[in-house]
Amino acid sequence: MTDEIVQEHNIAVNRACKIVDLVRSQYYYSSCKDDSEVIESLQELAFKHPSYGFRKLFAYLRRSGKPWNHKRVHRLYQALKLNKRRKGKRRLPDRVKQPLVQPSEVNDTWSVDFMSDSMVGNRKFRTFNVIDDCSREALAIEVDTSLSSKRIIRTLGGL
Repeated sequence: MTDEIVQEHNIAVNRACKIVDLVRSQYYYSSCKDDSEVIESLQELAFKHPSYGFRKLFAYLRRSGKPWNHKRVHRLYQALKLNKRRKGKRRLPDRVKQPLVQPSEVNDTWSVDFMSDSMVGNRKFRTFNVIDDCSREALAIEVDTSLSSKRIIRTLGGL
């Protein structure tokens, strides 16, 4: 922009820089960085592995012994427009809501649950509960520090 002002209006560089609010040293500055090697390596890897994102490509570059900073590589990755679009969460379809069925008879359906707690001495115990859904009566409660499957089967068999 400053170049255009200097050329079109035939103004001194110093004055054009003041108009645009630019330091004169920035007007004359030209970068001596050469990013061609980084660009070439990035494009080559991105062509080989089109599904890889920045992190994987950068890891490949690092493993191959390239000393480049991740900020520099990321800047060039974005400039080359290699950024991958982030996939959103896949939404599950809404389930059909149905009211809870209230059991009409005793012993029609039971609810079974395990619970756990600990005593004063940090000793844990578990409970196995069987409850009738209609009468809300506890049909069986087994309490022990460890409940084996055989014991659970024996409890359910006795009901």
